[in-house]
Amino acid sequence: MPFLFKKLDLPEVVLVEARSFPDERGKFLEMYKKSDFARAGIKAEFVQDSISISKKNVLRGLHFQKPPHVQAKLIGVVAGKILDVAVDMRKSFPNFGKWVAQELSDENAKMLYIPEGFAHGFLVLSEEARVCYKMSKEYAPGSDGGVIWNDLKLNISWPVDNPILSEKDSKLPSFENAFYFE
Repeated sequence: MPFLFKKLDLPEVVLVEARSFPDERGKFLEMYKKSDFARAGIKAEFVQDSISISKKNVLRGLHFQKPPHVQAKLIGVVAGKILDVAVDMRKSFPNFGKWVAQELSDENAKMLYIPEGFAHGFLVLSEEARVCYKMSKEYAPGSDGGVIWNDLKLNISWPVDNPILSEKDSKLPSFENAFYFE
């Protein structure tokens, strides 16, 4: 199997490590293979792929899509390095309000599977990062939701005090005032 799957402190969030095949030309790796992911219990059907290109200290998130456009995501980095974060937004679940973070890079070939009901964000640690997203539902602007990156209740350990934010991300609500999944 070309992937290793590791459950994190939030067991629904899965760290996926792709096996790479290096040679004198460079390296090859698979980002996704439906049958391997299904055997690991990840049954999301991905319908949209997107790429973001961001500079150092750009923080994108924390985002999610509200019903009926709730998304599971598979996040990978094809160039650079990021700190990737998932926050459990499911009010009736025991890990509600808890978060996990993982460093993802083109070097370590790790990806993060984030199921429905979680907010997602990342901080660029390298000079530039190219981040690939696979999503289980198409993006729907009217279903946007999110939480402000520096919410005191969440207390996420971002390694930067003043990240570069979009205007939209700078105005996201606190965790206390955000939308929750049931």
